[in-house]
Amino acid sequence: MKILGIDTTTKFLCLGIYDNGKACEYNLDVGRRHSALITVTIKRALDALGWQIGDIDYFACGIGPGSFTGIRVGIATIKGLSFSLNKPVLGISTLDILAKNAGITNEVIVPIIDAKRNLIYCSAYKTKNGILKRIMPYMLLTEEELFRKFRNSAVLLGDAVNLYKQNILINIKGAIVLDKEYWYPKGRSIIALALERIKNKQIDNSLKIKPIYLYPKECQIRK
Repeated sequence: MKILGIDTTTKFLCLGIYDNGKACEYNLDVGRRHSALITVTIKRALDALGWQIGDIDYFACGIGPGSFTGIRVGIATIKGLSFSLNKPVLGISTLDILAKNAGITNEVIVPIIDAKRNLIYCSAYKTKNGILKRIMPYMLLTEEELFRKFRNSAVLLGDAVNLYKQNILINIKGAIVLDKEYWYPKGRSIIALALERIKNKQIDNSLKIKPIYLYPKECQIRK
């Protein structure tokens, strides 16, 4: 079984590849150049492995929340590949991918992404029997709302840590803040979640995967 997973919802272009028990990843800080580099990067990775695009059995994609433009670039790419090849696709929340970066812990895992406008994208997760489970919805919160929801020990990671770290340590008793290397999606985390979804037969329709936008007013289409 071969899987190609991507996430373009942050400043990083994250690529994960799985081949029958072996996984590799490529994570590159591209700023806002996702659209220019995504297809080139995928081709280079496949050429290095000696693969054709048609060899891939499953496609996986980070669907946000995150950069509006980045989300659209990633989803459009994966939709195009999976539809043209008639291959299954897996849409995975970027918050889920980030939470997976934290590894196994008994603490609540809280990924936090800078949503701009002094707001934060976040959710909460708990590891049960070795499996990461989401225990709260995907949320768009103010800093104050975040601290009301999480008052005690939690593991926090994501680029919003860069903005709120000092206040996090003051307001969340026993907070553990992970280092910068954990703040962005990783190709290996995309693959790990894709494998869980495939095992549980939670497959998406390539034409129906949708981005997770938590700014509803900006995303409405007015007739």
